[in-house]
Formats: sequence, C-alpha cells, structure tokens
Amino acid sequence: MTETREQERLIEGLKVIETTETDNVLRWDGTALYVEHDVYHNGQLVHRRYRRKVTADVAKVLLSVLAGKA
Repeated sequence: MTETREQERLIEGLKVIETTETDNVLRWDGTALYVEHDVYHNGQLVHRRYRRKVTADVAKVLLSVLAGKA
C-alpha cells in the first residue's frame, strides 16, 4: 500500500492555496532523480505527476548511503 503525503501553502500573488500530494517515491528517468507530485490550487488539480527534482545535496547523500559509505 502506498502512503500519500500532503503539503499546503498560500501563494499570495495568485491568491490561491496550493496543495501537493506525493507518494515520496524517488524515480530516475536516466537523467534526473525526482519525486512526482499532484498539484492543486484551491482544491482543483492543475498539474498531474509534476516532477520535482531532488537537490544535488540530497542525491549525494543517497549515493553515499547506497554505496555503503554513510
């Protein structure tokens, strides 16, 4: 079973509440490491499976863990 996490923030310039849902599964497309998010504005879906890239620092830590050097 996949757990979904939700985050919420107010975007002042757009006057909307942005909510994102993700399963926090890291994915690799051969070029980038990313996590998929569904993005909602005031409850309405605006981006399905939006790819949020993992930062270089996080990727380096993950690589060290996988290599057994952490």
